[in-house]
Amino acid sequence: MTKFRPCIDLHDGQVKQIVGGTLRDQDTTSEGPKENFVATEDAATYAALYKKDGLTGGHVIKLGPGNDEAARSALAAYPGGLQIGGGITEENAQTWLDAGASHVIVTSSLFNSEGLFQEARMQSLAHAIGKENIVIDLSCRRSAAGWTVAMNRWQTLTDLNITADTLDRLADYCDEFLIHAADVEGLCQGIDVDLVKVMGAWGQIPMTYAGGVATVADIDLIQEASGGKVDVTVGSALDLFGGSGVKYADLLTRENV
Repeated sequence: MTKFRPCIDLHDGQVKQIVGGTLRDQDTTSEGPKENFVATEDAATYAALYKKDGLTGGHVIKLGPGNDEAARSALAAYPGGLQIGGGITEENAQTWLDAGASHVIVTSSLFNSEGLFQEARMQSLAHAIGKENIVIDLSCRRSAAGWTVAMNRWQTLTDLNITADTLDRLADYCDEFLIHAADVEGLCQGIDVDLVKVMGAWGQIPMTYAGGVATVADIDLIQEASGGKVDVTVGSALDLFGGSGVKYADLLTRENV
């Protein structure tokens, strides 16, 4: 059955919901990303809530610099209950596990600056911390190949496409996959059901989909399209993050049916 995975997205040290396609490296001419929601509560408050409600397998994502302190506070509030992603490398992965993360989530560090996948880096990371502690983030954009993994906060397309062969190849190095559909992330206009079908058709290890969930009906669609093999995280549509399409209380009820 499709399971609800909670999230804490951090930008400039605050819990936010951002339209994925607007996230850019900041410079003096940038207007910055489009923000759907900026929380008044801190990251630790959300983590404590998820712990109280017994939700597992959620993730903290650091969107750019300035988020380490907030991330550490969330992990301390729910040790062993949350995964951590954003700027994870072999050099810092163990530090984040020691800080209380159940898994580290990796993408960009597995590619070189041109977006070419470096399998040796993946092998080295798995050897260093164990595949059971790794989630590979295959967040992607639509492309001529179907879907292509995007790195650097979804700005740079890589040479890795979302296919059964890719999932087969990478499953040797990780415990789970996390896949954001970056083109619909934060828009609350519906999921990429075709991507969910691809994920569900493979479905050999735990997988979480994120992007575009607008209502509970979208969660039902993920359940149907994936045969219950794909979990879901809900961001901007969730009332916890200022949304109106999905109530957190309803998701808790659904989890406990």
